[in-house]
Amino acid sequence: MNSLDKLKTVSTATAATALFKRGFRTQAIQNVHPLSPNQPTLVGPAFTLRYIPAREDLNKLDVFRDRSHPQRKAVEDCPSGAVMVMDSRKDARAASAGAILVTRLMKRGVAGVVTDGGFRDSAEIAALGIPAYHQRPSAPTNLTLHQAIDINVPIGCGDAPVFPGDIILGDQDGIIVIPAHLLDEIADEAFEMTAYEDFVTEQVRAGRGIFGLYPATDPQSLTDFAVWRKKNGR
Repeated sequence: MNSLDKLKTVSTATAATALFKRGFRTQAIQNVHPLSPNQPTLVGPAFTLRYIPAREDLNKLDVFRDRSHPQRKAVEDCPSGAVMVMDSRKDARAASAGAILVTRLMKRGVAGVVTDGGFRDSAEIAALGIPAYHQRPSAPTNLTLHQAIDINVPIGCGDAPVFPGDIILGDQDGIIVIPAHLLDEIADEAFEMTAYEDFVTEQVRAGRGIFGLYPATDPQSLTDFAVWRKKNGR
């Protein structure tokens, strides 16, 4: 199992703990939520788009005649398997994208979309099945307030630093950003942590107390875990 596949089996909380052990405290994208409770876990490298406040003379409808318009170009350039992450300045009053653009991304094989602003057509996007995260629904077009300006540059999204190629992990709790160079070690540690936490959950449901078990300060807990792991093929 490769590192990306391992991440698909862990939670953002577990990954955040592994990052915290290494001194990373601001890797969670704040105040973003999944559009659908049924969407799959999101994993993939970040491809970024940065918005700035719109300047009226530069942000009219005719900008879309230009095939190099950053928003449209980002949709067509975002690689298959990547996650489009948008810095919308935490402003959901105007949409970062809508259902047509997200559908295009899905058809191109993009793994998911994240904005710290909002999406229009949010119910349509939720029904697509592609993992999507935003602050809240946004009815107006992005042209009213936002102006797409940079593609695939370092951004801030929901107060988290996101560099192109960083690994995005999203579940029902939210989004965590894993620095690209830490992918393998975070994936390995989180995968191991998840196995132990599954064991702990089973033990607690059976009535066992948490002292010495969680965390595993009692050596017997690790002995019991080894037996459980062998029995369950974990």
